[in-house]
Amino acid sequence: MPTGTLYLIPVPLADAAAAKSFTPYLVQTINSITEYIVENEKTARKFLKEAGLQTPQSQLIIHDYSKHARNADISTFFTGLLAGRDAGLMSEAGCPGVADPGADVVAEAHRRGIKVVPLVGPSSILLAIMASGFNGQSFTFHGYLPIDKADRSRRIKELESFTERLKQTQLFIETPFRNNALLEEILKSCKPNTRLCIACNLTAEDELVKTQTVVAWKKATPDLHKKPTIFLLFHA
Repeated sequence: MPTGTLYLIPVPLADAAAAKSFTPYLVQTINSITEYIVENEKTARKFLKEAGLQTPQSQLIIHDYSKHARNADISTFFTGLLAGRDAGLMSEAGCPGVADPGADVVAEAHRRGIKVVPLVGPSSILLAIMASGFNGQSFTFHGYLPIDKADRSRRIKELESFTERLKQTQLFIETPFRNNALLEEILKSCKPNTRLCIACNLTAEDELVKTQTVVAWKKATPDLHKKPTIFLLFHA
């Protein structure tokens, strides 16, 4: 029996960003499947409704892939796929498997011979690189930096040395409520002429994407508290 297809479905990065995020193929896809593996069921159901789902939501099969369930046996996610039914994988926002959960589900799909199809949609990492003016041919995303202040400062200086030596864009993030503390540490740790791009609330109405030197940022720093942000360093 042929297996189903696992579709990787991007979710909008911000509220009221549906029009910027949905494609006709995405809408067509969600209306052709009734089974989903999701990081947040509430967010997923809201997304499907906004995207134009025609199937009654009571008919959907939704598998919980939240952080509380992530260490559980994921083999049950594949029952329908192995029986020939298509399924969708969604993180809470952005692209599943890219700075978000889902890679192990995709890896298991490959191990089981299940076709994997990524759909076009918003990725905060790529949007930030596109808008930064930094090197888009060579870049590294590091995820979260250390929480300890001394370790974090050392790591920031290390990333700055990477971009100086390799001419490679360095990207990293922080839990939104600690953004301001991270920005303060970047401005203390980096050289005045190192360039910093702040990409905040991408695709939202109050989106901020701005690149300038560290010394320029010190003159006026934005309030990033509880706003999803990507930080990018580059030294030409």
